[in-house]
Amino acid sequence: MHGRPRTLVLGLFTASFAMLAATRQVAAQTSRVQPTRRPAALVVLVHGMGRTTVSMWPMQRALEAAGYRVLNFFYSSYGPTIAEIGAELSRAVDAEVAAQPVARVDFVGHSLGNIVVRWMLANDPMRAPLGRMVMLSPPNRGARVADMFAPYVSWLLAPITELTTTGSTVASLPAPPPTLEFAIVAGRDDRTVSFEETCLAGARAHLIVPDGHTFIMMRDDTIDIVKRFLGTGTIPPAQVATGRCPARVRTPS
Repeated sequence: MHGRPRTLVLGLFTASFAMLAATRQVAAQTSRVQPTRRPAALVVLVHGMGRTTVSMWPMQRALEAAGYRVLNFFYSSYGPTIAEIGAELSRAVDAEVAAQPVARVDFVGHSLGNIVVRWMLANDPMRAPLGRMVMLSPPNRGARVADMFAPYVSWLLAPITELTTTGSTVASLPAPPPTLEFAIVAGRDDRTVSFEETCLAGARAHLIVPDGHTFIMMRDDTIDIVKRFLGTGTIPPAQVATGRCPARVRTPS
């Protein structure tokens, strides 16, 4: 009688061990055949002059909720030149790509941030596939406000001298790479960068939203435009008006 219970227990233990081993083997085989997760697109946010990454937080949260990886790039505009900031941006993007592969790199810039991105693309080509960009209030042709205030505030905001309408860094930048699909969003009530000053040949779309310069990146409709364009290369047709650049838009040489 004593032998039978021991034999039964031993048999149950052996069967359980065999089932556990088989389960682990199936799980291992399943994990090997499952497709690897495709790298996500990386969106690089670059804030404007005198601002910080805080100004881009609503954009960052919305894009992360949509499934993007986001690098909210911080720089100081109280001293460095556009070239120095652009080189710093290039290093930050390279480090992000090296840390984890990406499908492509997209950009969203506000004001000076757009010029920093353009400088980087012209002078330090990326080591990852280039995607799309949305420029928010970009002084692509320089800004008359910079002409007025550069003599007085350049000691504090050094890059402002590089945003003047003539003889400046922005005036000498080449057109963006032909592989870059980009859209421009201007503020209807922007008294810092006018609609005409945002113009740049090659834009897929040039839109106007009813806002000024400072908070254009925080608007829900602006964020919707960014998400749609980065995702599809098109724009939402509803809540925005399309602007027209002058017939002869100077393309920086």
